[in-house]
Amino acid sequence: MERIGNTMKRVFNASDLTSRYEQLRNEVMESPGVQQFITDHSNEIDKAVVNKSLGKLYEYTTASHNCGKCPNVEECVNVMKGFEPKLVMSQGYIDLDYVKCPNKLVDDERRNISNMIESMYMPKDVMEARLNNVDLEHDSSRYIVAEAAAQFFGEFSETGKLPERGFYIHGRFGTGKSFILGAIANELANLRIRTVVVYLPEFLREMKQSIQDQTLNEKIDFVKKANVLMLDDFGAESMSAWARDEVIGTILQYRMAEKLPTFFTSNFNFGELQHHLTYTQRGEKEEVKAARIMERIKTVSKPIQLKGKNRREM
Repeated sequence: MERIGNTMKRVFNASDLTSRYEQLRNEVMESPGVQQFITDHSNEIDKAVVNKSLGKLYEYTTASHNCGKCPNVEECVNVMKGFEPKLVMSQGYIDLDYVKCPNKLVDDERRNISNMIESMYMPKDVMEARLNNVDLEHDSSRYIVAEAAAQFFGEFSETGKLPERGFYIHGRFGTGKSFILGAIANELANLRIRTVVVYLPEFLREMKQSIQDQTLNEKIDFVKKANVLMLDDFGAESMSAWARDEVIGTILQYRMAEKLPTFFTSNFNFGELQHHLTYTQRGEKEEVKAARIMERIKTVSKPIQLKGKNRREM
């Protein structure tokens, strides 16, 4: 039987292996990152250490650094997606420590920001809105909204506290009220301010169902205690006395007492909304209860009219 050593010599050409090894070593040693690391640890590294660490050094040099070979985390070419190798000394040898790459850091940051917004029944395009995408060219009322938003964020920047009043943005159907609401929510998320954005008609329908599964109080508490609350399409719902007084009234009473800013969008101005709140589904006229709700709305928000054409028809 042929000795294993002779078999290895026959299968592999020793000179080729040596040549490939030297080529690999030269490629590794030409890496600026490797050169800098060896310089920084010259008192710990000699030729023997380099030779024994060649595999780690090769892994380092062939990896993508600063996302140079990767357009995004999903297409990362490194051993660990979203992480890049960093050279370190470990027990007298050169080793690798994988750290988050720039793309991963940006991706995580976006996820953290998105976690600052709790959206309930809101359209995806609204929740992706940004203030710099709000069209200010075709309607002066949009400047008023933009200036109000700038003042809101400016006050927070100066004092470190949220202003006590949000906005009641009202105007005809399709003028972009919800889009602006989503844009403000995303700006708040960038400032690490947790915001709850609710499409009110659907929320009220769920509240009726929550009576049966005994989650009503839990859901109301979640909404009313938000750092910033946004109620979209206020007045679009068919209002019952229970929804007005026990749900909306409870939420707004808490926020008024705690001085928490609340944002609204509505097709109604204050006068029209008060009329809407006065008459219940059963046709009952309750002016005092409607006035009580309006007083709370005025305390936690200030009205801003949004004019312009129906953008859904453009």
